[in-house]
Amino acid sequence: MKIYRNLEDLPKIKNAIVTQGTFDGVHLAHKVIINRLKELAKLHDGETVVMTFDPHPRFILYPDDDGLRILHSLDEKIDALDEAGVDHLVVIPFTKEFSNLSSLQFIRDIIVDKIGTKILVIGYNHRFGKNREGSFDHLKDYSSQYGFEVVEISEQEVDQLSVSSTRIRQALKSGDVITANKYLGREYSIRGSVIHGNKLGRRINFPTANIFVSDAHKLIPSDGVYAVRVKVGETFYNGMLNSGYRPTIEGKSYSIEINIFDFDRDIYGEFISVSYVDKLRNEIKFNSVQELKNQLEKDKLQSIQILAHDILND
Repeated sequence: MKIYRNLEDLPKIKNAIVTQGTFDGVHLAHKVIINRLKELAKLHDGETVVMTFDPHPRFILYPDDDGLRILHSLDEKIDALDEAGVDHLVVIPFTKEFSNLSSLQFIRDIIVDKIGTKILVIGYNHRFGKNREGSFDHLKDYSSQYGFEVVEISEQEVDQLSVSSTRIRQALKSGDVITANKYLGREYSIRGSVIHGNKLGRRINFPTANIFVSDAHKLIPSDGVYAVRVKVGETFYNGMLNSGYRPTIEGKSYSIEINIFDFDRDIYGEFISVSYVDKLRNEIKFNSVQELKNQLEKDKLQSIQILAHDILND
């Protein structure tokens, strides 16, 4: 996949089959659109183009609203779109100035002049341009004038999946990673660098990798203990994760700790990826460190069972 972060860098793309949107999560409904792009590109001997935005438009349009958490960092989105088989990705810097483009300016200056779109594929409720004034009907009005075709993904094609980025966020915030993973079509993951913790885990024979997720807007599933898969380098390991404030030791700061099974390497400073498979329980305050250790033994056994069962059903 070729990536362009400036519209001025775009080359002439042969028979460009285009879609645009935030694509947060690149979930199953997004893949309906991407698959239609690929079908049309094959039919018209063309190439697929996805336009997306960085940062997420809501961060610019509603700067005082700190409530939005995103499913994908830009790097994660790039990886997911590449995996989905997109030919070209255009990352448009979303600014206040850009948000003031009228729908006609967006069609004429970007869809037509910059990209040379042959076919534009959009979702059934897609809106664009200043104040979201642009719609499918708006595009149809201008398509013949500017020489491109518009294809709308029907409501039924998307709604039968019951999938949206909002629904996935809601599931993750409640700890329902099974539903989130079902809607995503893969396991939800976070990435971070391994940092030093308080070393309690090592003292009770449950050493943990504490990770720091640098993107403050990345959605972290609700606090608790999860069965996870951990990617270190190019190798995957089973493990369990605890996120929260560690009430048993009167923790004052939030932490994300992963106990990687059958692993004893020093990975401080390395980046790792953690994929959520299932939630085991909420965070609990135990009466002693020994009680905590006893529960961790049970958590590990349960995680091993879940992860083994999950592999068998892949």
